[in-house]
Amino acid sequence: MQYILASASPRRKELMQLINKDFIIMPANIDETVNANIPLNFTPEYLAVKKAEFVANQHPNSLVIGSDTGVFLDNTMFGKPKNNAEAEQMLKTLSGKTHSVITGCALFYKGKHLSFSEETKVEFLNLTDSQILNYVNSGECLDKAGAYAIQGKGALLVKSINGDYFNVVGLPVSRLNREIETFFKLFGEKYE
Repeated sequence: MQYILASASPRRKELMQLINKDFIIMPANIDETVNANIPLNFTPEYLAVKKAEFVANQHPNSLVIGSDTGVFLDNTMFGKPKNNAEAEQMLKTLSGKTHSVITGCALFYKGKHLSFSEETKVEFLNLTDSQILNYVNSGECLDKAGAYAIQGKGALLVKSINGDYFNVVGLPVSRLNREIETFFKLFGEKYE
């Protein structure tokens, strides 16, 4: 069976190899606008479903995996910053606080689907303006939700983590692997 990861993220590609080394990358070219009726913390799962469904419509006999990650604090979702100034503002807002990182995942195969969300709590250190500026100037923050990469220099901003580390990177590999197994059992398919 062909596995397809509906994501262009190099981090997700790397993490997906822990589950199955034989897969292809096929980013979903979708409109990521979210209906205002969707609960904010469900946004990553909603987008993961849209991404996976888009690719699955073209490849219905493959297992398509979609994923999306968001950083949440005080009823606000922090996506990828548009520029350094926005990244700096995000990091100032997250400084000294505990935020949630939620990754939504969706599986599609032969017209059937399953989706879930995984949440990890991340506490930031109280960051000085110079620490924030140094990190922003590293260039690492621009294509990351919440303007930081825990697997890179962003680790220096983190005081503690409660939950799945890989979820913060962008793919909750242990849970995803279990959900793939469950998915195939539910639908009487052989897990490969």
